[in-house]
Amino acid sequence: MFTAKKIIIAGGSGFIGQAMAQRWVADNEIIILSRQLPGENNAYGTKVVGDKIRTVKWDGINMGEWAKYLNGADVLINLTGKSVNCRYNEANKAEIFRSRLDATKVLGRAVNSVENPPKLWINAASATIYRHAEDRPQDEYTGEIENDFSVQVCKQWEQTFYDQHTPQTRKIALRTAITLGNGGVMIPYFNLAKFGLGGRQGSGRQMYSWVHIADVCRAVEYICENEAMEGTYNVSAPNPVTNHVFMKTLRSTCGHLFGLPAFEWMLQIGTRLIGTEAELILKSRWVLPTRLTEAGFVFEFPELGMALKDIVRQVPRRRYHLF
Repeated sequence: MFTAKKIIIAGGSGFIGQAMAQRWVADNEIIILSRQLPGENNAYGTKVVGDKIRTVKWDGINMGEWAKYLNGADVLINLTGKSVNCRYNEANKAEIFRSRLDATKVLGRAVNSVENPPKLWINAASATIYRHAEDRPQDEYTGEIENDFSVQVCKQWEQTFYDQHTPQTRKIALRTAITLGNGGVMIPYFNLAKFGLGGRQGSGRQMYSWVHIADVCRAVEYICENEAMEGTYNVSAPNPVTNHVFMKTLRSTCGHLFGLPAFEWMLQIGTRLIGTEAELILKSRWVLPTRLTEAGFVFEFPELGMALKDIVRQVPRRRYHLF
């Protein structure tokens, strides 16, 4: 783990950003750029939490006082973007694009505005950029990219990032798979298992690429320390599974003997009722971290079973048991 670094996390109030901040706070200075501040502000529009975590307000669109905090930073991590866990109506589509592209553009301006710009800029991207794949895995070299809405978001996000001219700053785009940890997507999964609904979803044959939150953080640390690394990297455990295997492993790990399946027609109705898209469950994401492993990175959690056991150990039992 790296130490004594100044780390800026834009959009750091979400599950991944908070996990990063908590992992690194003991030995580093952490500054989170957020649209909302907890508690009262000081004269600079910041809230200091402890000695080393500071939340600085920004709107993700306009330059402001927040930009000065990038001066002298070792790494800038941009996680900003509206959640795709919503209905893909025109308003939500526009906000999904805007929130990602505007934030990336203004960060590019900020990087170039400071005297001592960040040494490294890591921009979030998504492994969903690859096509629905049940026939073969997708990686940075051979992955096929199509043109549905989700893929268009990913393509424009990455293009906007690489369009920012930052000659003094090394740049990495992280195509991250579904990230598992104590929080985030695991909460609804635990609830499904708890109420006997943890069976396969759709056909169950769709591939499920995942990564433990600890390995996302470790990948960032590894990239920071290996200055020859640059460009686009998949951050996904090297052993993806089918949806059927994922749900079966989840039930077993949580101690539930059975789970009712959710057929595709049920998912189409159910996701509409709760305001999201069935695509998020039914798309087959079969992604491998080829460039990351070629660079020498070793996953702490390469297998799903060990990853889920680690996560379950951290979660209060009331979250995934009925009693």
